[in-house]
Amino acid sequence: MDCGTFLLMQSPSGAGHAEMFSRATEMAQAADRMGFDSIWCAEHHFSTYGYLSRPLMLAMHLAAQTERIRVGSAVIVLPLHHPLVVAEEIATADLLSGGRLDVGLGRGYQRYEFERLGADLSESRGRFDEAIDIILDAFKGEPFSHDGEYYQFDETSIFPLPIQQPHPPIWVVGQSPESIATVAERGFNLVSGGFGVSVERLVQFRKAFDAALPGGKQPEGLRISTQRAVYVTHDESELPAIVEQARWNMRVTLSLRQGLARVERGRAVAIPMEDEPSSEDLLDRYFVMGTPDTCLRKIAELREIMGIDHFNANFWFGDMTQQQVLGSMQLFADEILPVMKSGAI
Repeated sequence: MDCGTFLLMQSPSGAGHAEMFSRATEMAQAADRMGFDSIWCAEHHFSTYGYLSRPLMLAMHLAAQTERIRVGSAVIVLPLHHPLVVAEEIATADLLSGGRLDVGLGRGYQRYEFERLGADLSESRGRFDEAIDIILDAFKGEPFSHDGEYYQFDETSIFPLPIQQPHPPIWVVGQSPESIATVAERGFNLVSGGFGVSVERLVQFRKAFDAALPGGKQPEGLRISTQRAVYVTHDESELPAIVEQARWNMRVTLSLRQGLARVERGRAVAIPMEDEPSSEDLLDRYFVMGTPDTCLRKIAELREIMGIDHFNANFWFGDMTQQQVLGSMQLFADEILPVMKSGAI
């Protein structure tokens, strides 16, 4: 099983901007040395929930600062951008990374971001589907035109084209049975999970994915990934404080998803949710945290219920220190990654 790491680049306390990008670069270089397969860059706008607005720009930078690790977007929010520009940027990033790019795409969920960019969240599904068609046509390398509901243009060719043919691997985020069914129907790699997604919901997602597969069978080469908050330690007394850092992320994520976001002078405010899981429940059903043995058991459970062949570890969330993040990554690399790569789980 492959293993990547995820860069959300958030800071409840509003850390310095240069510090955040320096930390991201250091994490990528560490992941490269430690043997992780990939590093993924999120897209968010206008709050301390996420400092990274252009994931492909950072992906290109990280590729230049590393030797072998694959770099990717997780995700480009397609309805916020013109698909022809996205296609050009993907091709450019693939070229400059030497063909080490993976592309994660999503339709977005944060009304707060959409409104500030003059976009309509209710159109996100339609715009996403149409944008995907345009991007795939663009990568064919032939002149084409388009006359759709949201985008219209005369004969057009994009320059450059990507190194990887017909295009870099495409991963699409699904966080509902409906979205996951669409991913399966199109034959894209699936990414699911996250801070507010329980193990039980992941089981539902897998059932929805299987039900929508053409012919009811997963095609060869189609990949499935699950993303979870991760903290590895030999000292479990650290966990209560780490869980609270992850809870901050979960609260802000859910408030943004439900249109209840509060942002004060750029700082995202964590809003407690009704019927919020306890710390024990979060550790049991939502996060991969604890000793190396505990984390291995949880990853094995995820592989069993989701059939994943890629695990995306989110090591940096809330206001965790760089020392905590890199220490957790090192333990993961030393005691968990070899077991994953051996095929033992």
